[in-house]
Parts: sequence; C-alpha cells; structure tokens
Amino acid sequence: MRVSRLGLGADRWGVDVSLETAENIARQFLDAGGSLLEASQPDTYGVADDMLATVLSQLPRDEICLSAVSGVDPRKPVGRRVDCSRRNLIRQLDERLRALGTDYLDLWSVAWWDMRTPPEEVADTLVGAVRAGKVRYVGARGYRGWQLAVTEGLVAASASYSLLNRDVEDEVLPAAAHLGLGFLAGRALAQGVLSGKYREQVPTDSRGADPVGGAEVLDRLDHRSDTVLDALQLAADGLGIAPSTAALSWVQEQPGVTAAIISVRNEQQLDEALATADVRLPKAIGEALADVSALRLH
Repeated sequence: MRVSRLGLGADRWGVDVSLETAENIARQFLDAGGSLLEASQPDTYGVADDMLATVLSQLPRDEICLSAVSGVDPRKPVGRRVDCSRRNLIRQLDERLRALGTDYLDLWSVAWWDMRTPPEEVADTLVGAVRAGKVRYVGARGYRGWQLAVTEGLVAASASYSLLNRDVEDEVLPAAAHLGLGFLAGRALAQGVLSGKYREQVPTDSRGADPVGGAEVLDRLDHRSDTVLDALQLAADGLGIAPSTAALSWVQEQPGVTAAIISVRNEQQLDEALATADVRLPKAIGEALADVSALRLH
C-alpha cells in the first residue's frame, strides 16, 4: 500500500468545516499530490461521514486512499465502548461503507485493543474483509508493540505522535519497524496546539473552545508546550516557514514514520501543511527540537 506523506483527516468536517470548505480542501489536497484521506474518529462520525460522502462523490475514487477505523463506540457507557468482536467489527464496517457511499475502504483499522476478544478472531475478521473485497488493507490503531506482533495480517499501525506526545518511540515505532509495518502519525500537530494559535487565548472557533472535546487540547497548554512552541517559533523564523510546518516536518522526518495525519479548518492551514513537501529541517534544528520536547517541566 502506498500513501502520501501527508494525510488529511475529516473529523472536523460538519463540526467547524463547511461543505464548501471541505470540497476546496479535498481538491487542493489531491491537486498537491495527497492521497491519504482519513474518515472521522468514532466520536464524531455521523454528520462528518455525510459530508465526506458528498465530497467523495465528486472526486476520483481511485486516486484516494480512504482510511477508517472500527471497534469503538464512545457513545456507549464506559466499559462497553470497546468491542472488536467479529460481529461488531463487521457491523460497523458495513455501516461506514453505507455512510461513506463507497464499496470499499483502502485501509481499515481496528480502533483499540479489546481484552475480551482473542487476537486471532480480530485478525481473521480483518483479513476476511480483505478477501470479501470490502477493504484493501488492514491495520491497528493505539496498539502496543506486543499487540501488533500477535495480530497477523496488518500492514500499518497508527497512533498519536507529535513533539508533545512521543510515547510511541519507546515501543510502537521499533515494533512496527521490526514487523515491517507502516506507521501513521495521528494528531501530528497535537490538535492544533503546535500551530501556536492557543498561545495568547483560546479562539472561539477552535477545537479548544469545544465544551465537549476541548478538554484534551486545554490539558496540553502548559509550561512544556510553551517551551516547545518557543523553540518551534525560533526554528520557523530562521527557515522562513510557519511553526506548524516545522512541527509537521519534524514528525514526517522521524525514522519509521510513513505519513503524518492532520485535520485543518481552512485552506490556509492546509497550505502550511503542504509546505512540508519543500522543507527539510537541518539536522541540528531537528535534534534541538527533539531535545526540547523531551524535557519534563513542572
């Protein structure tokens, strides 16, 4: 499976991205050589899937690598949200295909490790969907290294990875490299924190202002993120690029990273992301950003 180095997430579509903007963003992304388009996360699909289906109907489907996950439903009570049984995975896959108006997914990933479902059942379900023609390739999201190793048939692992979240470096990235899996870095801009837009205040139209989903963003606004942003701004000024471009370039250049996935709200944000195609961080700057982001400040 081949994907573009930059992936475009659709989880904000229908939330703070209009249909017209979504159409413009998608066309701009494809025109720039992008191919990896990720459907919304389980907590936001519905209106986002409806909008994505409309956009997909106007685009060349064979030029898009469409990715989606199944196995988690955050609308259910705690303790019942993760269900990666064969029955539930197939049900959710069929629902997503209908909602997105497509016959297949290019990448279908199990959304979380399910302690109650044997990994053999999960793997057999994933591979069975490939054999049935409903998906082209399969992966896993949020898995630890050993969990990737005991689940056969995967071609990709995905997890959050940014200058503010480097947990995958300890186990997941080495495991993916050993197993020959691609790695998709989600939330590569830490949900917009690394763009610097939250430094002065929380914009009223931003994800951080969302009374439901903004808590995770606000939790990142601390001394450590300020220090990383200072370093990013210094690097960006020296290179003549936006801080978000520098942050995204850093992720894309890390060993084992196949693609970095971001969500944007407008064409300007996408322009800054696409600029990474022409940017190569000097080794000294990349190492300095890594050193600063590794600090634990209190």
